[in-house]
Amino acid sequence: MSHPTDTDNSQNRVPTPGEESTAPGEESTASDASADSPSPSRWRTVMRSGRNVGEFSISFKALISGVVVLAMASAIGVLGWRLHSESARLDSVHTEAENSARAEQVALDYSTAAAQMNFQDLSAWRIRLTKGTSQELSGRLTQAATSMEQIIVPLQWVSTATPIAAKVRSENNGAYSVDCFVSILTKNSQAPEGIQSTATYQLNIDSRDNWTITDIGGIGSAMGAGTAPR
Repeated sequence: MSHPTDTDNSQNRVPTPGEESTAPGEESTASDASADSPSPSRWRTVMRSGRNVGEFSISFKALISGVVVLAMASAIGVLGWRLHSESARLDSVHTEAENSARAEQVALDYSTAAAQMNFQDLSAWRIRLTKGTSQELSGRLTQAATSMEQIIVPLQWVSTATPIAAKVRSENNGAYSVDCFVSILTKNSQAPEGIQSTATYQLNIDSRDNWTITDIGGIGSAMGAGTAPR
């Protein structure tokens, strides 16, 4: 008669209280689950990898933002420079137009005043003739007036003038050359009904010296062609 072996007894043994029984195959399942579960070191590696990816993403975004800001600042700088340049150009054009207009007005006012004369009040005419002129030109005009008075008085000369137009011929470093046109009505003892004529003056004006008239030339004048003061 055969006796049961220890192996058979161990397989048929009833677990004692507090002892867990392990079914066949459970041990392999537990070991597989343990193998599949990431270890703490693997978790740390994954977390560090995630942080690195996040930090790289933030750094890349910051780089893109910096490039965009730099591009915008550059564009604004270029735009500001262009606006400043255009503003300076417009200011220059505006100033040049204002100066030309002033030179024309100075020339027209002077020519109109100088063309008006009355043999009964020659002192007022001399004042108008030399007003706003340089010292050297004033001396020349005074001499010319003395010569003209020898004709004006005997003929009882009276002239009235009306401005027509003035135009800047040229400008050089603040010195303007202006053509000026004045309509003149002249009456004297030989033409009591009056003679209408147009006088053309050429004036040089220095804007750097308070818009002083430095020279006068003319083709035609209150006394006829070729007698404008020089």
